[in-house]
Amino acid sequence: MFDLTLSFDNGPEPGVTEPVLDILRERGLKTTFFVIGEKLADPARRALAARAHAEGHWIGNHTYTHGIPLGQQTDPATAEAEVGRTQAAIGELTHPQRWFRPFGGGGNLDDRLLKPSVVDHLARHHHSCVLWNAIPRDWDDPDGWVDRALAQCRAQPWTLIVLHDLPTGAMAHLPRFLDAAQAEGAVFHQDFPPACVPIRRGAIALPIDLYVSSIEQGSTS
Repeated sequence: MFDLTLSFDNGPEPGVTEPVLDILRERGLKTTFFVIGEKLADPARRALAARAHAEGHWIGNHTYTHGIPLGQQTDPATAEAEVGRTQAAIGELTHPQRWFRPFGGGGNLDDRLLKPSVVDHLARHHHSCVLWNAIPRDWDDPDGWVDRALAQCRAQPWTLIVLHDLPTGAMAHLPRFLDAAQAEGAVFHQDFPPACVPIRRGAIALPIDLYVSSIEQGSTS
């Protein structure tokens, strides 16, 4: 048995997010969709985020462009351009916790995630920063990620897994993953393991030095 929280990054994506939502609804599962801000300018993609919200899923902020990890950006306006602009785009779909997930450049948990001006922005705007502890790399192994995901779940008591509602074909295997996880006694949660939320409502809850680069040390966004 293990505890399991699902999360989906990089959407919404027409043709992919709909079947994911259908699968979750059929199974009575709730999750969080960490969306790309610039995608919400497309009415079809925004409608998918609105559907997810209406069905009880949480909508999180996953930067505006998902281009360069925030900890590697030297522009002092990075926080507003990537975090603030996305939060404005999310608008009425915003969760009270203002969930934010940084871009890891391939799932890396290191100082590529944040920089001091971004941490300052998250604090001033009362964001909660959500990381992860399982990356089965479904985006580059769309047919082989399920076994890897299950192994990661078995290796720890509470897994926060990152999947991607992208047109790679990976989500065709989502039912198989959920069936296998349920067969092994998975207890599904919508909330996140505390160890994966180092900033909650703008307050530092856990040490974050590992995730913060020295770029713009001491500056504000």
